Amino acid sequence: MTDSQTNSETGPPPEAGTDLHLELRGPGLRAGLTNALRDAVRTGRLAPGTRLPPSRSLAADLGVSRNTVTDSYAELVAEGWLTAQQGSGTRVAARAAEPRGAAPAASRAQPPRKSPMYGLQPGSPDLANFPRAQWLTAARRALTSAPNDAFGYGDALGQVRLRTALADYLARARGVYAEPERIVICSGFHHGLALMAQALEARQVRAVAVESYGLDLYRDLLTGAGLRTPPVHVDEHGARTEDLARLDGIGAVLMTPAHQYPTGVALRPDRRTAAVEWARRTGGLILEDDYDGEFRYDRQPVGALQGLDPDRVVYFGSASKSLAPGVRLGWMVLPEVLVPEIVAAKGYGDYMSSALEQLTLAEFLTSGAYDRHVRSMRLHYRRRRDQLVTALAQRAPHVRVTGMAAGLQAVLELPRGTEPSVTEAAARQGLAVSGLAEFRYEVPEAGRRLPEQDALVVNYAAPSDSAWTGALDTLCRVMPQTQA
Repeated sequence: MTDSQTNSETGPPPEAGTDLHLELRGPGLRAGLTNALRDAVRTGRLAPGTRLPPSRSLAADLGVSRNTVTDSYAELVAEGWLTAQQGSGTRVAARAAEPRGAAPAASRAQPPRKSPMYGLQPGSPDLANFPRAQWLTAARRALTSAPNDAFGYGDALGQVRLRTALADYLARARGVYAEPERIVICSGFHHGLALMAQALEARQVRAVAVESYGLDLYRDLLTGAGLRTPPVHVDEHGARTEDLARLDGIGAVLMTPAHQYPTGVALRPDRRTAAVEWARRTGGLILEDDYDGEFRYDRQPVGALQGLDPDRVVYFGSASKSLAPGVRLGWMVLPEVLVPEIVAAKGYGDYMSSALEQLTLAEFLTSGAYDRHVRSMRLHYRRRRDQLVTALAQRAPHVRVTGMAAGLQAVLELPRGTEPSVTEAAARQGLAVSGLAEFRYEVPEAGRRLPEQDALVVNYAAPSDSAWTGALDTLCRVMPQTQA
């Protein structure tokens, strides 16, 4: 192959090429390069159509002569592994090479598992309504005004502009006692809880109580850190916090007081008081997950439990429900004594969240765009909730809907024993739903069984506007039409 055959390989300096990692194998440089390129194409590491670096660039990168590269390219073109066209350079040929780690042929021959057309599982907001234009505006403003040192390693607590904006917002909107120096930015609730688990383990805490309904993901995180997770039972008034005193050896309790996940009930005032009194009496901590506290509909907003005792409550919040999980930003408002312990735990892993995303969220908060978005989505989700209730009243009147005064999901109570058949019927209709049993947590030694309640936990927020009508119609079709 000559340089005239590949127009792209004439003229540009070595630094104009693209990076390509190759390990030369075999006797001699040319054979080693040819083998390495052939293996990269055969295994799928270099996909069909991939443009290879100009011969001059690759020769400079590998420390070999340019002739070695052009000869290797020519050999692989002759074998059919590569193509060379005037003006297009040297590329990987379009061929049916099997990628590394591909499934066996027998497995590929089986029909793929059909994905559901609609999904109503809890956990996600309406991603189609992410405020793209407003977020972009905030990002531009944040970049324009950011000092150079904002893009360094920075403070493990997080960007001070975001912590200051959050302190103001949380105090105003959620009743949280928050100073910037007591706020630590993390990559969402899961990350924050992992940091807290490390700090608790360092404090020689051996057990963290959890609500008897909740996500096994977080229980597994705590048990993976070596902590026991005895359950606190949940009823129609929230967690039975009066039972905390009877649980042996717990140093903290993880709770969702404003909107219990997934049942949707708010913690009754006397139980909020009981939780704080337990923490003061024992020196324990309350870990408050305020995952969707911004969204309430036909009730007065329930303020954060943290406001009752900022020295005994760790407050967790995030942008996952108010904006989108992909923003990957959360925050912890800590008792002052815990700040250095959490910073130390953070230093061992993810020292710092993205500076750009932090500065953008700070601008989003201070400009008022966050408040406007939350108010808009609150109306949007309330309309969805009302449509759900109306449709069920008309088409499945015996299904009772609860847990809908706030948040993004509702609980649809079903006749005894029907939860498995309803979820299976929904799956056959292309609708993914979650049964309440998925969130139930019991351990044999707890000594008390939860009442067997059949229900669906339905996320009316997640579907896009175009998918919502079909999802709601399918849900109504699979609902029991009569009482058991």
